[in-house]
Amino acid sequence: MPTSQNPHDFILFDLDGTLSDPLEGIGNCLNYALAHFGYPTKPLAELARYIGPPLDQSFIAETGSSDSAHIHALVAKYRERYGDVGYAENMLYPEIPAALAALQAAGIPMAVCTSKRGDFAEMIVQRFGLSDFFRFVNGAEIGTHKWQQIAALREQGIVTERSAMVGDRGVDLIAANRNGLTGVGVLWGYGSRAELAAEQPRHIFETPAQLPQLADREHLHA
Repeated sequence: MPTSQNPHDFILFDLDGTLSDPLEGIGNCLNYALAHFGYPTKPLAELARYIGPPLDQSFIAETGSSDSAHIHALVAKYRERYGDVGYAENMLYPEIPAALAALQAAGIPMAVCTSKRGDFAEMIVQRFGLSDFFRFVNGAEIGTHKWQQIAALREQGIVTERSAMVGDRGVDLIAANRNGLTGVGVLWGYGSRAELAAEQPRHIFETPAQLPQLADREHLHA
C-alpha cells in the first residue's frame, strides 16, 4: 500500500512509446489499412508521429478524410492485422521491468492508461510479463480522449491530485494537466523534448532508470 512517504498515491503509465516500442506493429498495420483503401504506404519512420494519439485522429491526419464511416473502416482494417500479428511486433524497453519493480517495492500502485483498445493493451502487457505490476489496464474506444479516461478514473476515486501520469507524448501530459495530476514526460519514446516541455511536466526523464525517482520525496519538487 502507498505510504505517507511516497510523493504519489498512484502512477498511470502510457503504453506505446513509454513501456514498449511499437513502431513496427503500428506502422505495418497503418500501411495495411492504407493500402487496402488505395492510399500510398509510407516508410515506418514517417509513421512514427502517429504513435500516441488516438487511432482515428491518425487516419484523419494521414488521409485528409472527414468521413467518419470511412475513418471507422480504416480503423477496423488496421485492427484486423493488429489483433493477429501487429500487437506482437513490439519491443519492451529493456530497463522498464527493473524500474517498475522498484516502484512496486516502494508500495505505489500502478496501472496502464492508453489510447489503445483495452484488449490489445492487455495482450501486450501479458506478452511482456508485466501484468503483476499493474492494478488494471485502461484502454479506449474510438472517440475517447485520454483526458476523458483519466477524468473517469478521478470520478471513481482511483486516482487523485497526488497521482502521476507518465508518457512520451504531449497528449499524455495534457491529460494529466486537465485532471490535476502530476505530468511526467519521457524521452525514450516518440515525443520530442520541446513537445513535452510545452506542457510543463513536473519531470522529463531521459532513461527508464530515472522512473524510480517518482517514489523519492527528494525529487517531488525537482
